[in-house]
Amino acid sequence: MEFNHADLFEGLADAIGDRVAVVCGAPPAGDGEPATYRRMTYAELDAHANRLAHHLESAGVEAGQHVGIQLYNGIEYIASVLAALKIRAVPVNVNYRYVESELLYLYRDSDIVALVHDVEFADRVAAAAPNAPALRHLISVGGASAIPGAVPYEEALAAQPDTRGFPERSGDDVYIIYTGGTTGMPKGVMWRNEDLFMGFGGGNPYGEPRETPQHVIEHAKNAGPMVMMAAPPLMHGAAQMATFIAWWMGSTIVYTRRFDAALVLRAIEHEKVLTVNITGDAMAIPLADELASGDYDVSSLAVVSSTGAILSGSVRERLQGLLPNTMILDNFGSSESGYTASGVEGSTPESGLRYRPNNDRLAVLDESLKPVEPGSGAIGQVAKRGHIAFGYYNDADKTARTFRVVDGVRWLLTGDIATVEADGTIAIFGRGSQCINTGGEKVFPEEIEAVLKGHPEVFDVVVTGIPDDRYGSRVAAVIQPYGDAPAAEELDRHCRARLSGYKVPRTYAFVDQVMRSPAGKADYRWAREVAERSTGT
Repeated sequence: MEFNHADLFEGLADAIGDRVAVVCGAPPAGDGEPATYRRMTYAELDAHANRLAHHLESAGVEAGQHVGIQLYNGIEYIASVLAALKIRAVPVNVNYRYVESELLYLYRDSDIVALVHDVEFADRVAAAAPNAPALRHLISVGGASAIPGAVPYEEALAAQPDTRGFPERSGDDVYIIYTGGTTGMPKGVMWRNEDLFMGFGGGNPYGEPRETPQHVIEHAKNAGPMVMMAAPPLMHGAAQMATFIAWWMGSTIVYTRRFDAALVLRAIEHEKVLTVNITGDAMAIPLADELASGDYDVSSLAVVSSTGAILSGSVRERLQGLLPNTMILDNFGSSESGYTASGVEGSTPESGLRYRPNNDRLAVLDESLKPVEPGSGAIGQVAKRGHIAFGYYNDADKTARTFRVVDGVRWLLTGDIATVEADGTIAIFGRGSQCINTGGEKVFPEEIEAVLKGHPEVFDVVVTGIPDDRYGSRVAAVIQPYGDAPAAEELDRHCRARLSGYKVPRTYAFVDQVMRSPAGKADYRWAREVAERSTGT
């Protein structure tokens, strides 16, 4: 056995096979469980994934080839991930919101040879798949597909054995996570299995990584069963990694088919969830709204862990007030770096994001790729070495720009602009790619977004830069209000009391809904287009 995700899961299925591995669906509102609410033990999920893996083999999928997964959350999703890994193929997450042109890009860029898709996406799949040369096999979940040749999921499973008999695997086997693409088309982040395992907790997110794969199995076997929940969609790397982290601890992972605050809270109540993973304000705000208006028993909930998107201070404070006995964590990491740091107490986007590295492999490098001296005030870019991704699929140029070798050490440049304080904490200003240069001053959208979300009439906001004849760029805010749009003068007063004048938006555009990915990430291209249209630029 190696640090390979399929090896490790099979070891767990053998050691704790009768323990519940996964629960998914809409929890019952009353007594009894509806047919759509499903749970599987480790042994049952292993057998289920074995059948799908053998079907993929029978369809000609080979080691190293890519299998797309275009599904809502469900047992079929995580079984498809496991099935691909079992035969040393590579699972590829497909954004289920993509339209035909975006799907065609992803199908082609990722070179998927097979696709597991929900039948409700069949129209879009049918339009894009024929123009993706490598894609030759379709599996439909949820019934028969209208696409000729697509094999119904249950039919695919029924024809295959539930035993293993797969090739020997390696810690070098590849795992790909396609990123959301907030400023451009998504890219496939490539990991070695062993690095992915170590980069996301090493089987022990609260301490030192497990020394051997056998130690992972042994600790999971001896651990008391816990129930953990991933609220984001599995098409987002954060939910996939939360799943594996739960399993390496011998725990049960819980999903709802799609994010719905009421369903998430019902699941927490019904399954006695101990920890839940969310992605920033986009999930924290509706959860807080639902908690304030509903009646839920969430006494089991000890931890809310946010990663992958900004959790603003005002939203965190509100959620904390509604969950006084729950610890709310703001973690720093990415699809390329894994989990890297935890938020310092009192850190917020409004007052300044500060994180404490969880090991000595995180640094801030200046333009010369030299470490920033703590307390110097020098600005650089957050970088990580050690267990990191090794590149972007089909993009040698981005790989070369992002992964740099310095004095024989390979570093990932995350794109986050930061400095190192005297006590070693890292103060992060924002993403360099989103930085707005207005009249020579640098403005990071995350800070302004957090301030605006503190206004009682602002539900959501994305801040971007748009062209300006005098200053080059000006700050613009695209706002989704709670009800009627507040007056621009009122928003100005709110911002000027908390921000330097050059950071205050000069343009406000109001929309019915802010566009975000299903995982809560902002769509900055869309925001820029909306802001420019509002000014006629």
